[in-house]
Amino acid sequence: MNLTLDQIQAPIAGEMEEFEKKFRASMQSRVLLLDKIMGYIVKRKGKQIRPMFVFFTAKISGGDPLPDATYRGAALIELLHTATLVHDDVVDESNYRRGFFSINALWKNKIAVLVGDYLLSKGLLLSLENDDYVLLKLVSNAVREL
Repeated sequence: MNLTLDQIQAPIAGEMEEFEKKFRASMQSRVLLLDKIMGYIVKRKGKQIRPMFVFFTAKISGGDPLPDATYRGAALIELLHTATLVHDDVVDESNYRRGFFSINALWKNKIAVLVGDYLLSKGLLLSLENDDYVLLKLVSNAVREL
């Protein structure tokens, strides 16, 4: 039995829709170039498997409705993942990501590194600003192991 991504996502479709709104909002910037690059990233999003894992785990654990902290956790994980992809493309000198030009191909390495750093800081600040210290500690330990 082969399931499509939409079929797998069906039980958490509402949560993913809400996540998408919050995630897009978390990526906005007042810096015009940065906002343009964030828009480019959001339009070329991946499968968002990590947020799906967060929502499935939260629901299995009895969270219904899910608290805002769950959405922040999903956003943090996706922001950090995206940051590592941007940095990885610089290190690997890759001009493509998911069939589209990579950030470094369009805006060069220096900008790409700063964009990756920006995404990392946005994720960490999202946790700090909401006193999600347990989540921040867990993720920080995981990042250290990268």
